[in-house]
Amino acid sequence: MAAAEGNATAIRPFENENLLINMSVWQDADSLRKFVYRSAHADILRRRREWFEKINEAILVLWWVPRGHRPSVEEAIVRLELLRRKGPHPEAFTFRETYPPPDAPATEQPGGFEDECPAT
Repeated sequence: MAAAEGNATAIRPFENENLLINMSVWQDADSLRKFVYRSAHADILRRRREWFEKINEAILVLWWVPRGHRPSVEEAIVRLELLRRKGPHPEAFTFRETYPPPDAPATEQPGGFEDECPAT
């Protein structure tokens, strides 16, 4: 996602102008898990304290979107606020506590990625 001028860092929807937003849509949870925990991305996450200040509230939220839907920044803010207010639940969750897609069989249970998060 990038602003009209082509610079994703120009999107600053929060009062704290130092807080950037980064959004992506993945085909499935396993593809996202592999990218976050098993690619060069994990090496960068491990070094994030060199570049970023510690924030004491949730800054990352996951949720399921229908195929073909392109979530908006406003939708992401609503989901993040839900997570901050209610904690992980089916509408807004984290890597540590995931929920199955809305169309999953009733037997599928909430879970979490087993990998050690490189961001902790």
